Amino acid sequence: MEVVRFLGITVHALTTEQLTAWVVKAVEERRKVIVGNHNLHSVYLYYHHPRFRAFCDAASVIHVDGMSLVLLAKLLGVPLRAEHRTTYVDWIVPLMQTAAQKGYRVFHLGGRPGVGEKAAGVLRRSAPGLQIRTHHGYFDTKGPENEAVLYILADYQPHILMVGMGMPRQEAWILDNIQALPTHVILNSGACFDFVAGVVPMPPRWMGRLGLEWLYRLLSEPRRLWKRYLVEPFYLTGLVAAEFLSRRLAHRPEVKDQAR
Repeated sequence: MEVVRFLGITVHALTTEQLTAWVVKAVEERRKVIVGNHNLHSVYLYYHHPRFRAFCDAASVIHVDGMSLVLLAKLLGVPLRAEHRTTYVDWIVPLMQTAAQKGYRVFHLGGRPGVGEKAAGVLRRSAPGLQIRTHHGYFDTKGPENEAVLYILADYQPHILMVGMGMPRQEAWILDNIQALPTHVILNSGACFDFVAGVVPMPPRWMGRLGLEWLYRLLSEPRRLWKRYLVEPFYLTGLVAAEFLSRRLAHRPEVKDQAR
């Protein structure tokens, strides 16, 4: 598994198939692991939210979720390719099909009430035999309601836990409750189930391959996402410029004095 470092972050160059195989291996070995992901938004959060940074540091694997990050890596000469991008809307069905084949129990925590179960119904049709339960993300994460959620998880004992409460809330919740989570693989899955359920329009997959998925999402939810896509990238330009310059200087051939 190739580890790639750039912009001050660490990601793993894994194809979707390799990432799925890694999840299966973790479940079969009965390990408790965190699988994170990085895109431009998460890179911004990495530098602005200490708890999010701690989550990334605790993750065993961080896959690339965002073609824009792949394009930046190419600009910097970093060995990431398009096949190393795994976004949840593309991964969720093959992952659930694998879970169904292996007999794994899956739990999704997050979203508005009713959305998770609607998405689960869609996934059960795509992955016959899938064992999946859901719970909404609208609960007090610091009180008795949180304890009730942990009790439900303890009773169900999922092999795979997907937490989709938006960055950085979902990552903070995972860190706060990691010791009590009775599962093997923990995924920070964001708005994946909103897309599967159809409550948020799913970007055409060709736009994702071209790195234009952000534009579709911005036009679909401008009030919620304008800062993420129109403001945060300006911070990242400084990181990109500094790294580009440092890499150019590092690879510049030494100039040797010539005898006259």
